[in-house]
Amino acid sequence: MYKKILMAFNGSREGRTALLESAEIAEFIKAETHLLAVAGMPPSLFLTEGFLPEELLEEEKKRTQEILDEGIKLLKDQGFNTIGHLTVGEPVEEICRVASDLGADLIVLGHRQKLSFAARWWKGSVGASLLDYAPCSILIARGSA
Repeated sequence: MYKKILMAFNGSREGRTALLESAEIAEFIKAETHLLAVAGMPPSLFLTEGFLPEELLEEEKKRTQEILDEGIKLLKDQGFNTIGHLTVGEPVEEICRVASDLGADLIVLGHRQKLSFAARWWKGSVGASLLDYAPCSILIARGSA
């Protein structure tokens, strides 16, 4: 059974759903829980040769820390405790890295079903990429369209 659960949280409605569902599972099976928020930078913000202005990175880290704090508060308000982690990078890589580092047995994240088949086909998702690279099982909580 799962002993360590990593919840990837992006602040979305679907992310909140995943957070609460996984917290209930974790409580039931007495698993240690970790909450991860990843500060990512869109490629359009990079300037020449991978240079990223420090102030833009700090703004993104601050915004992501607020998301992480929101998730921790949401869990505390429901009576759950978790350990928070903030990383910077590409979400799939960071989720997999942190899951490996922690020895997580389960990764949990939310997913919003896109209305258009074409939108799903042409644009990849974090969930689809995790299926290929995750070091453990994945639970995807699906939100409504």
